[in-house]
Amino acid sequence: MSPRPKVGLEFTKILEAAGELADDYGMQEVSLANLAKKLNIRPPSLYNHFDGLQGLRKELAIFGIDFLYAELAQSAIGVARDEAVIALSKAYINFARKHPGIYEATLMAPDPEDMDVQLAGEKVVNLTVRILQAFKLEGDKAIHAVRGLRSILHGFSSLEQKHGFNMELDLDESLVMTVRAFLIGITG
Repeated sequence: MSPRPKVGLEFTKILEAAGELADDYGMQEVSLANLAKKLNIRPPSLYNHFDGLQGLRKELAIFGIDFLYAELAQSAIGVARDEAVIALSKAYINFARKHPGIYEATLMAPDPEDMDVQLAGEKVVNLTVRILQAFKLEGDKAIHAVRGLRSILHGFSSLEQKHGFNMELDLDESLVMTVRAFLIGITG
């Protein structure tokens, strides 16, 4: 396995372009050939930055997780307890809405056990645990709550992206109601 390339402006621009491909056409269209075409370069040039398609997908997954983390962290500034969890939940759903391909990339790391992917994901988990500390959840209970919240948010995002909510009801209102029910569950 080759070491991660040094992150510089060029590398970030390449990942942003890959993210645009994913958002516009889906992860199935993120290939070295399509990315090279978008960047107006020859595909072999990308091997200076990635260890093949697997390397590109790994780096896009980390890029996406870091991007999601930044959105979630920003959402929780200045709010606490229930409102912090609701703000984090809205930020998660809005991220998936605005960046469906990048969101998909966060779930598709070629090797989820890869240490770089793990470290990126741990930041999101640790942020959520810190927010949930207001509910006096610690240790395994905190991790169970994080898993529960993530399951709710991913399920909501997935159903929304697949047009599974066809009724004329406000989706954000449904989200808040569902998160409030979750909060009642973890405080009971």
